[in-house]
Order: sequence, then structure tokens, then C-alpha cells
Amino acid sequence: MIRMRLRRLPPPRDRHTVEAPPPPVAAPRHNGGPPLDDYEGPSWGKGDAHLFLHWKRAHRAAWKSVSADVMRFRMEKADRLGLTYEEYTLEILERGRYLQVEDVERIAEIKARRRRRRRSA
Repeated sequence: MIRMRLRRLPPPRDRHTVEAPPPPVAAPRHNGGPPLDDYEGPSWGKGDAHLFLHWKRAHRAAWKSVSADVMRFRMEKADRLGLTYEEYTLEILERGRYLQVEDVERIAEIKARRRRRRRSA
């Protein structure tokens, strides 16, 4: 006796239904955050408002989710390194590294970036 496998066919499509277009794909090396240029449209730019709101909530949670003790520790550590709390915390959030006194080159880069930001403002 020979067995045959039946192939399942996809369900028939209704010719009147319209498929939703696929979601837009972000450009390579782009985090999907809000636009940084002077755009005079909605605050989420030309992209998806849903993605913008998720990005905004994640940004807010990253900066406000630490306890007072952790914040105090980071402030003291940043002060010893000659950085601001924001610069030190941003290094932790972006790179996942806690800067040490031995990280002279990276601290110098952060301070140089601070000077460039002040000049351009």
C-alpha cells in the first residue's frame, strides 16, 4: 500500500480584502528614535507614532528608574571623574561600562565632546 502526503493549500483569499503594508524598516544603525533636525511636523516625525511613543517611554524609564542611593553613588563617582551625572549615566546606558579613574582616554573624549557642544550652542 502506497501512502501519499496531502499538501495543505493556503486559505483562499478574498479579492476584496486589502492587506496592510509591512511596517517601515529603520535605516541601518538607526534606533528609531525621534528626528533630531528642525522638523515642523508632529513630534514623532515622518515615522510611526506608536514607535515614537515606545521610544519616549523607554528613554524616560532609563533616566528615572534608579533609586536615590544609586543616583547618589553615580553623582559621587561622576564628581570624582570630573564628569556630570548625565555624562556618567549616559556612558553606563550607552556602553554598559562603569568608568574608572584608569579610563583617562574615554573621560577626555567625553570632556572634549562637552566643549564642542558648548561652542555649537
